[in-house]
Amino acid sequence: MFIETTANKTEKRGWIEVITGSMFSGKTEELIRRLKRATIAMLEVEIFKPQIDVRYSEDEVISHDENAIRSTPVSTAGNILLLANNVDVVGVDEAQFFDMGLIEVCNTLANKGIRVIVAGLDMDFMGRPFGPIPGLIATAEYVTKVHAICVRCGNLAHHTHRKGKADKLVLLGEKDLYEPLCRKCYNVARAE
Repeated sequence: MFIETTANKTEKRGWIEVITGSMFSGKTEELIRRLKRATIAMLEVEIFKPQIDVRYSEDEVISHDENAIRSTPVSTAGNILLLANNVDVVGVDEAQFFDMGLIEVCNTLANKGIRVIVAGLDMDFMGRPFGPIPGLIATAEYVTKVHAICVRCGNLAHHTHRKGKADKLVLLGEKDLYEPLCRKCYNVARAE
C-alpha cells in the first residue's frame, strides 16, 4: 500500500485493479497470487465472492488448478462495504455475477485508501460485455487481460464458448459446459 506523508498528514492511497479475460485464462489464479503476496506483506486482506458461486466451495475462492484462499460469500455488492472493515486490500472474484452496484462499491473502497483487486469475465458466452466488468475496467487504475488457449486450434483464446443451446445468461459450469476459443474458432462455433 502506498502511503504518502505531507505536512504531518499520513494518507493511504487506494486504487482498483481488474483482472479479466475468458474462462480458463487464469483470472482467479492471478487474484489469489496477488492476495497471498499482500498477506505476506502483512496487509489486512478480505476476499469476497458471489453467494451463487458454489462450484468448488461455499467459503473459498478456488482456481481451476485448485489453489485456494478463504473468502466471504455475499449476496449483493453492497454487502462488501458492510463487511470490509479495517482492511488494506479487498479481493473480489467472479465479479461479473455481482450487480452494477459493484462499480460504486469498488470506487468507494478505493477512495477510502483500500487497494481493490477484482477478477471476472469481461464477456458473456454471447460475446457481450458482462455485468459490472466494463464499468470497472473504465474506472480502474490497472487492468490485466489474461488469455486461455483455444482448445480447437491452440491460439490465444479470447472468448468463452458455451457448449449446447442453453440461453440462460448465468449458468454455472466448468469444462463440461464451456470452452475457451479464439475469435475465429468462436465465430465458427457460434455458426454451428
